[in-house]
Amino acid sequence: MTSSMSFLGLSSSSSSTVSSPWFYDVFLSFRGEDTRNTFIAHLHHALLQNGIHTYIDEDELRRGDEISPALLQAIENSRLSIVVLSENYASSTWCLDELLNILNCKETKQQIVLPIFYHVNPSDVRNQRGSFGEALAVCVGKFNEDVKKVQRWKAALQEVANLAGYELENGNESKFIQEIVQEVSRIVNYSYLNVAKYLVGMESRVQEIDLLLCIGMNDIRMVGIFGVGGIGKTTIAKKIYNSIFSQFDVHCFLKNVRETSNQVGGLVQLQNTLLNEILKASKCFDVGNVDRGVYELKRKLCSRRVLLILDDVDKLVQLETLAGDRDWFGLGSRIIITTRDQNLLNTHKVDSKYEVKRLDHNEALELFSWHAFEEDKPIEDYVELSKQVISYAEGLPLALIVLGSDLRGQSINQWRSVLDKYKRIPSKNIQEVLCISYDGLDDNEKEIFLDIAFFFKGQHMDYVVKILDSCGFSPDNGIKRLIDKCLITITIHNTLWMHDLLQDMGKEIVRNESRKEPGSRSRLWFHEDVRYVLEENGTNNVEGIKVVLPEGDDHDMICLNPKSFAKMKRLRFFISHGERFSGRSIDYLSNELRVLDWSNCPLQSLPSNFRGEKLIDFQLYGGRIKDISGQFKNLTIMKFSECKFLTKISNLSSCSNLQELDILGCENLVKVHDSVGFLDKLVRLRLYYCSNLKSFPRHLKLRSLQVLALHGCSKLQNFPEIECKMEYLCFISLWGSAIKELPSSIGYLTPALKELFLPGQYTKLMHLPSSIHQLQNLTVLCHSFCVGCLTGIECLSIEGGMDLMHFPISVPHSQHPKSFSLDKYTNLAKEEISLSIRYQTRPKHFHLITSRMIKRSEPQSSAELLPMPVYNWYLDDFSFCCTSTLQELDLSWCDIVSLPVNIESYFELRILKLWHCEKLQEILCLPPNIQELYASECFSLERFPEVSTKFQFYTSCVLRELRWIDLSGCHKLVANIGSQAPNPSFVEEHIQDHSCGIIFPGNKIPYWFSHTKEPSKRDSCELDISGPFYLDEIIGIVFCAVLGSNTDDSPSGIRVSINGNMLVEANLELLGDWNHVYLNYSFPECIEQWLRYPTGDNLRFIFDSNEEAAVMFKSCGVHIIYKHGENESLTVGECSVNSLNGIELCKRRRDDKDRNLEFNGYPKHKMRSQNLSNSNLVVDFADVDGDFAEAKGGSEGSLKEEEVLASRSTSQEGQANSEKLAY
Repeated sequence: MTSSMSFLGLSSSSSSTVSSPWFYDVFLSFRGEDTRNTFIAHLHHALLQNGIHTYIDEDELRRGDEISPALLQAIENSRLSIVVLSENYASSTWCLDELLNILNCKETKQQIVLPIFYHVNPSDVRNQRGSFGEALAVCVGKFNEDVKKVQRWKAALQEVANLAGYELENGNESKFIQEIVQEVSRIVNYSYLNVAKYLVGMESRVQEIDLLLCIGMNDIRMVGIFGVGGIGKTTIAKKIYNSIFSQFDVHCFLKNVRETSNQVGGLVQLQNTLLNEILKASKCFDVGNVDRGVYELKRKLCSRRVLLILDDVDKLVQLETLAGDRDWFGLGSRIIITTRDQNLLNTHKVDSKYEVKRLDHNEALELFSWHAFEEDKPIEDYVELSKQVISYAEGLPLALIVLGSDLRGQSINQWRSVLDKYKRIPSKNIQEVLCISYDGLDDNEKEIFLDIAFFFKGQHMDYVVKILDSCGFSPDNGIKRLIDKCLITITIHNTLWMHDLLQDMGKEIVRNESRKEPGSRSRLWFHEDVRYVLEENGTNNVEGIKVVLPEGDDHDMICLNPKSFAKMKRLRFFISHGERFSGRSIDYLSNELRVLDWSNCPLQSLPSNFRGEKLIDFQLYGGRIKDISGQFKNLTIMKFSECKFLTKISNLSSCSNLQELDILGCENLVKVHDSVGFLDKLVRLRLYYCSNLKSFPRHLKLRSLQVLALHGCSKLQNFPEIECKMEYLCFISLWGSAIKELPSSIGYLTPALKELFLPGQYTKLMHLPSSIHQLQNLTVLCHSFCVGCLTGIECLSIEGGMDLMHFPISVPHSQHPKSFSLDKYTNLAKEEISLSIRYQTRPKHFHLITSRMIKRSEPQSSAELLPMPVYNWYLDDFSFCCTSTLQELDLSWCDIVSLPVNIESYFELRILKLWHCEKLQEILCLPPNIQELYASECFSLERFPEVSTKFQFYTSCVLRELRWIDLSGCHKLVANIGSQAPNPSFVEEHIQDHSCGIIFPGNKIPYWFSHTKEPSKRDSCELDISGPFYLDEIIGIVFCAVLGSNTDDSPSGIRVSINGNMLVEANLELLGDWNHVYLNYSFPECIEQWLRYPTGDNLRFIFDSNEEAAVMFKSCGVHIIYKHGENESLTVGECSVNSLNGIELCKRRRDDKDRNLEFNGYPKHKMRSQNLSNSNLVVDFADVDGDFAEAKGGSEGSLKEEEVLASRSTSQEGQANSEKLAY
């Protein structure tokens, strides 16, 4: 069993710890003479710029043979070590010893190691050959007598070469560094949770729970932690999470389950949070409803090793919808539940329960002392008084923290006075004990505490300070005082937080203001109390109301009394989320209001008395409001969402402090008053999907504006004139609008504008001003034009503008975007298309879809442009300038017939897209370094010899960089894909860092697969292979699945996992009524990393879908490749006997030490996206026995038995083919 090392490293009496056991985020290990002043200098700078605390040894001239103690300490105190393996790295004994210490920390402290192969091949590092091996030989020559040390160096190099890392050969070094920094940021930012500063008595409790978790076991285990509020359940759970999260594929600490689930839609929100935290997808999940959320959680987590902590659970439905059963999760998963209710754990049938006990006398005294005296024991004169105080806390950590903080710095007499108050509390009620700390606040601090408890828990600090300051409080000093007394905390996201026990104490304090008459209380929260006041009548005592609809009470409605607000003249806050109201008007609304946040507001207009002079935050969602008027001189936030009766935004000239104006989904809004264009402090102006908006301010003079969005305003035709320099505006979106032209004053936006999104596919935009050239800082330009003199442009997308007739061109030869896209521009003048192509002197990505103009192959002359229909294209008649740097070519939807032979000269081309080229008949050859080919729905494609000749593991002509081929829907293609088993010798020699997948029409798994199965369920297939296995001899695994047709044409996905560990994930589009074969070759550098959590002597492969009901499995297969060509030939469930040396192979058992040596801290961060084509999987191929004539759902045209036998007889040399995930 793996221990929680960060816990074991601290004694049980340890009183102070930081939230992370690491001082540095990153330690850099490198060979100075190779990289210090180049790559390392740039990487170090980039890490620091991203807030990553990085250690770098600045000593250029290292002396002596021993690593300094300071350097050793830096390695041990780093969360992650980046080892930059350059050509001369192994020539330095210092570097090699440094590497030994780094790998030792990886084993003993769960440190993550990220190797960077800087102009060296990982295989050369692993096998110590080539120039890297020569450098090592020089070093080894000096230590011939110390054989053990040399062996340790070599083993360390082999180990680090087997870890997940990055390889730079001749690519863009700046982009390479950016990718590394993004990966490191992800590891650092999603790692440690903040834990309390002083931890006393926690270590023994954590270690006891660690024994219950049994991390080293491969089962799925649920453990419950229960105890009273304030006992430290969350702190313990955070401590455990920080210690073990890196041992799981995915992990999530889901906090505040009770509080969130009690909100409207709370369970769905929790499911969305869990999916987004676990999957880290580029787009956010929104499951929509609880049932769909349950389905998605089960489907997406079932093959992953998950660490999930559900904190503060109080209802069974929360467990049923977030962690319903063990089969939701992959093998090795751990689910930890914290709750105050032991019965919940019994009902949910957790595997183990742990009751958190109160602190004993010595522990309580120590924790109290840290907060009262900032020492581990009381000051001598206060010893007896301290013992008396802690007796009232009854061993509750929260109470000890609050009491200690309250008494810190007080005199002995003040201590005695407090003790006298404690003595008057009956039965030592802990809430009343905590109330003593509240009583010690001044009136200002008490008001702030109660406002936070009722209205602002979880809100951003700046927002709360602004609101409280407007109420006449002194929030800066008051909040600081509450923090000092441990009544509130500030999170790392700068939000205010308080413990539930303290929040409940605040509510109880207000309830005691009037036990029987809710309308006489200062603040209202409880739903029934709010209903009573709003249906009857309030009083002048009411200062704040927050309406929270109980979960599941969707049909509840409050019948609003028109006079209900009449007496509430001191009302400062009215917040209603999700409640429904009846009634159309109220007679009065307090002019003391600072926050009016009202969902489903039934009012058609605001009361005539309401001026709103003190209003700061005004938000309406839904409801019947038609118009807004008032003197909102202090208003900073105005947001209206889905107010379907709102037709205009009236004069807002009085809103001189307005900073955010959001109008979202107000589909009947027609007019926005011109005054909005002159709000000098406005930072964000967003109008989304106001589909009837026609009148917008004619002039903009918004000096503070940063974001302008008129997204989806489909009837808005005119863009305003820019009246001043708007030096902060960085983002404009006009997507989906009907704007016809941009004014010349657009040049005023020069200083900061970085992203410009123009109208969209059906744009009426017909002219762009020449001043567009002045936007020098633009980095993303999406849509309707090619621009000149934009020196910083990185992404240029020109798509869908059927009516665009002019755009300015003057792109200098020295500048170029990284990506260029031209889509469906049929009306552009031919000269301008010529210039747009000619002057893109070094594009890396070229995208041309159904354009009807193309220039003949004279890129440096003013040759005539000929209008040519795309269906006449033969690309060998044309050339593109600067092909040597072209990396991506998109010719989708073109009517080309043949891909020209000279495509082989595109040495830098990595991605070729030929989607839906319906007249394409042949692909005779491919660029030598191609990685991804997309040729789906090429219905006429018949000849593609390379797919059946070069993709064999026998010769050096294999396309070594190939990762993915998509031939879905190419039902005329005749190719013997996968017809021969791969040659193990060739695989071992040449294919040790590649991986490849292919999808093509077909009905059969290749005959040479040793394990096949037809599934009993259509949406998944489980295939068990019995051992024993000799893992050291396995060099690859091949997967295959026959997939049924996809009737709804929705995107599909396939995943393959082994023993619960995700190996392969690919997104597919299986269109039409054809069956398809998915074939995947995987070559792991370290097969044991895949199999590190074996179940007995079996290997369980699971094929399933990663999209709902999108894939139907007809059959599945697995084939294992052994080093020496001895393919195991077992049926599923049988024992494998390998003929190697005539003995039965057995699986090498590993102890915990072995497992730690092979574990890299983040086993599933394989630097791959969910789409296989975008992953760092590098591939090679063998062909598949795909009988295309049989593919269309049946057996027409199947091969004769003699032909099948003949084809099998020709392929006995090679035994297996594979693919390797580049970890």
